[in-house]
Order: sequence, then C-alpha cells, then structure tokens
Amino acid sequence: MVVFQWWMEPNTKGIGAHSHDDGNEIFYVLEGTMSFLIGEDWQEAGKGSSIYAPAGIQHDFENRSTEKAGVLNIFAPGAFEENMPKIVEWFKENPPQDAV
Repeated sequence: MVVFQWWMEPNTKGIGAHSHDDGNEIFYVLEGTMSFLIGEDWQEAGKGSSIYAPAGIQHDFENRSTEKAGVLNIFAPGAFEENMPKIVEWFKENPPQDAV
C-alpha cells in the first residue's frame, strides 16, 4: 500500500482521466471540496468524504472550487511510488490548467 497527498489550488484540473490495472485507489478529502470522475460520472466530495476507484476503472480529480483543496490518496497494493518521478516530470511539462 502507498499513501500520499495531493494539494490543488482553486479551479485546477488534475492529470486527466486514466486507470490503473494494478491497484485500487481510495481518496479521502482532507480540506476543501474535490470533484472526482469515477467511470463516466463526476462526484463532488467535501472535507471528510472518501471516494473509491477500483482497479481498471477510469478516474480523475479536480479542484473546481474557489478554495485550496487536499486529498489523501491510498493506492493498494503498493509499488505505485515508482511512478512518482514520472508524475513530477509530467507536471513540470504540463502546468496546471483551469478546471471546467
């Protein structure tokens, strides 16, 4: 299992819809309100809410609010941490965009 945080400025898109065949994800909103795409449906989740993204299901997240928001991301089983350097590079090359 891997646990990490995402903090997003107001009105900011995530990395885009994607899926992982090798693990399930749980998102727990630490602060603010986040919007989550699970499958084909967007859901709003406020502080204290959790969202489940099963392996193989398309998902994404955005901060569509006017306040900074944070989410705790739990990925299981582990081995996701090896992807973090690639994710950091992706964000350097693709600055955050405004959310819908």
